[in-house]
Amino acid sequence: MRHLLTLSMVALAIAAGGQALNTSQPPAPSTNGGKQITLPAGTTVLLQLRSPITTKNARVGDSVYCETNFPVTQDNVIIIPAHTYVKGQIVQIHRPGRVHRRAEIQFHFNTLIFPDGYTLQMPGSLQNVPGSENSSVSGDEGKLKSNGQKGKDAETIGKAAGTGAVIGGLGTDSVKGAGIGAGLGGAVGLATVFLKRGQEIRLESGAALEMVLQRPMAIDSARTTAVHN
Repeated sequence: MRHLLTLSMVALAIAAGGQALNTSQPPAPSTNGGKQITLPAGTTVLLQLRSPITTKNARVGDSVYCETNFPVTQDNVIIIPAHTYVKGQIVQIHRPGRVHRRAEIQFHFNTLIFPDGYTLQMPGSLQNVPGSENSSVSGDEGKLKSNGQKGKDAETIGKAAGTGAVIGGLGTDSVKGAGIGAGLGGAVGLATVFLKRGQEIRLESGAALEMVLQRPMAIDSARTTAVHN
């Protein structure tokens, strides 16, 4: 009997020791990615275009590929590093016509891909195209429009009218002839203008773009920290 009690006490001591050992082990690492940092709506992100875009052959649904050209910071911490990929999609396009002579294109940015592969859905629109000489952004939705050509069209018509006046004056040696020639030349110039389409929009690879966040965007702070380690 005493032998059985001794064995039972040894078994209990071993079990108790095992439990004490287990409770002293460190807790399993948390799978939580950490707190989130929220970039507010209106945050501007400077991009560089990686694929050329032109209204001549672009189609609705085509992808737009860019890369951040400068880091985005908040509270002295880099939230979006340079060389983060940004993907978008063309949602509207209008080629210049002979009457409506201004080209238009609109695309939205929707995906952010960090250098380590961390991917986020993102609501962004075009805010500006710095350095563009023939187009500008209009409205809150980021529609890019080619600049008007009224000055160039008037110049074309004026040159044609002037040439016609000279030819008419030389042919008849009179003011009346010059007037007739100017009228005919102006008509030719007008026809020349409306036989051609307006100016296309073309953005070359490497063009600078400014994107603006349309809504707040939450980013896992642990993932942004991992990018810098």
